[in-house]
Amino acid sequence: MVIIGGGFGGLSAAKALRKADVRITIIDRHNHHVFQPLLYQVATATLSPGDIASPIRWILRNQRNTRVLLGDVSAIDLQARRVTLVDGAVVEYDYLIVATGASHTYFGHDEWAAHAPGLKTLEDALAIRRRILVAFELAERETDPARRQRLLTFVLVGGGPTGVELAGTLAEIARQTRPEFRNIDTHATRIVLVEAGPTVLANFAPTLRDAAHRSLERLRIEIRENARVTGIDADGVTVGSERIAAGTVLWTAGVAASPVTSTLGVPRDRAGRVIVEKDLSVPGHPDAFVVGDAAASVDGKGRPLPGVAQVAIQGGAHAARTIVRRLHGETSQPFSYFDRGSMAIIGRGSAVADIRGLRISGPLAWLAWLFLHIFELIGFRSRLVVMVEWAAAYFTRQRSVRLITYQDH
Repeated sequence: MVIIGGGFGGLSAAKALRKADVRITIIDRHNHHVFQPLLYQVATATLSPGDIASPIRWILRNQRNTRVLLGDVSAIDLQARRVTLVDGAVVEYDYLIVATGASHTYFGHDEWAAHAPGLKTLEDALAIRRRILVAFELAERETDPARRQRLLTFVLVGGGPTGVELAGTLAEIARQTRPEFRNIDTHATRIVLVEAGPTVLANFAPTLRDAAHRSLERLRIEIRENARVTGIDADGVTVGSERIAAGTVLWTAGVAASPVTSTLGVPRDRAGRVIVEKDLSVPGHPDAFVVGDAAASVDGKGRPLPGVAQVAIQGGAHAARTIVRRLHGETSQPFSYFDRGSMAIIGRGSAVADIRGLRISGPLAWLAWLFLHIFELIGFRSRLVVMVEWAAAYFTRQRSVRLITYQDH
């Protein structure tokens, strides 16, 4: 069988099949798995890339029925049961799990991508980190007050957990780096969080949204709700009819399924996600499954499932178990998602959490967020390193990886 994607869904499927009598091939364009919920910590110079990423081969090193191929899938032929890579290589399968995740979508304005990078990969995180740190460096040497303020203005488009977490961490960076600069007061940094919908953190309970609002306002973050971005260029953002001059714009809004889903030739939703059967199989193709952000799946009440890691993890495991059932001649079961709750960190000692109806905010939620994410990291070393890094950042208020690196010279 073939698994496309070494993210949460793909790894979960592979691990669920570790004792099955199958030969598994995992194909991914990267050789590593990234713990995406902590990507923003790399983007804001709290953690290094190696703290939240592990080689896929190392993760599955003890799984003898699995091989890992580095490759970029260009097409999937459901009729012929084969996967074609960009370099022309072909991999055939008996069963297929597509766990290719999602990428950014700019709602028909792809030209915005050059000026407002999104956050989905390690490369994205490092590019954003570079933009943030360079903005402060350029402001330090700028003599014109208006141009300096533009450089110290950051706009985040999208008020979901990623946008809120990035905004809060940016505010902390501005406060922590003040003693290091001589010509600028980083407290003058302006952070604007723009949300097209009626509220930030729309999937959270009203009490938690209110708590998040208060925390963001304490950090002097401007919140613009019911505000739609109508333009982005090198000099800033247009929100409705208002122009915001900004040196850094970050995109944390819409996502779309990986383009490879378009080659399946089956119905998809507006975001490009495959409309799957109740057992996550592709309609008309019981030997192929789509999980995670690439699938338009629903819960038992017909409500769309969120694009979070737990949906991918549980979906990948369910697809794997369904394949085993079919190998044994048994019928498949519908996918049932167990919601473990939602969390978002806002700043130092501040977070909101909804854990199976238990709604908490403030330091207690922050501690719950911290220990949950450390627990879910892959590998003892990663957990230990991240714990030490966070403890050092908390007590010293310093970020040890605030380095500017360049891909080109």
